[in-house]
Amino acid sequence: MKKIGFIDYFLDEWHANKYPEWIETATGGAMKVAYAYGKKDSDTGLDNATWCRNKGIELLGSIEEVVEKSDYLIVLSPDYPEFHEELAMLPLQSGKPTYVDKTFAPDRKTALLLFETAHKHGTPLYSSSALRFATEYGAVDKSGIDTIVSFGPGKYDNYSIHQIEPIVSLMGSEAERVMFTGTEKSPSLLIGFSGGRQAEIHHFGNVPFTLAVNYESGKSAMLKAESNFFGEFVKDLTAFFESGQPTVDSAETIAIITIIEYGFKAAQTPYQWIELPKSV
Repeated sequence: MKKIGFIDYFLDEWHANKYPEWIETATGGAMKVAYAYGKKDSDTGLDNATWCRNKGIELLGSIEEVVEKSDYLIVLSPDYPEFHEELAMLPLQSGKPTYVDKTFAPDRKTALLLFETAHKHGTPLYSSSALRFATEYGAVDKSGIDTIVSFGPGKYDNYSIHQIEPIVSLMGSEAERVMFTGTEKSPSLLIGFSGGRQAEIHHFGNVPFTLAVNYESGKSAMLKAESNFFGEFVKDLTAFFESGQPTVDSAETIAIITIIEYGFKAAQTPYQWIELPKSV
């Protein structure tokens, strides 16, 4: 059995609660979350020690211990990416396959640093929103896409990735500029891609994740993410641990983080294009 270590800001959060069972089920017990570290206890939920006792996971006192004892590493803190640099630096120097949960980094500079550190130390690394693995999106023909319009729930700061990730997976990493077009209650962002292609994201309360795709040929498709995308994500995650080969191009992840970061900047000057740094 291969042992997985969790490294988190605090452990009683939705992803950490769900991943252990999903991973064990997906691998028939061949992989198991065995160790965990939390920088702090949850302010509203279980403390780390109680969480670990309930899960049958050994709580360790440092990131170093988790890295040393584990075969594979998952850096969580999904809603606090500002801690990912602190939590991930030792894992990324370990050479052990490491997954960093969404949102990968708070900004482009940190995203580049994390990938550069992993590359320097030969550490397999990837990150993704689970929405990338929705089977409805995976079936889309990527060739000749002209425009995508996306709708989804949640706030821009921690849920925009769930719309931007599928868009970049379909349109590529060549995003060139962004424009904020929404309101405080309904943020929306226009993304300009190379060749005059465009995509839009819209946050509307609790609407389901949906993409409308239009092609240069004139054909179109409307896609609602109704499949078990978390199940498909876990399959991809465990395959990554076995192979050490990430399925998500780092250039796409960096482009996604860049779009999110510059989307915040664009919100300060609505209806004006903000140019993005060149893709890597």
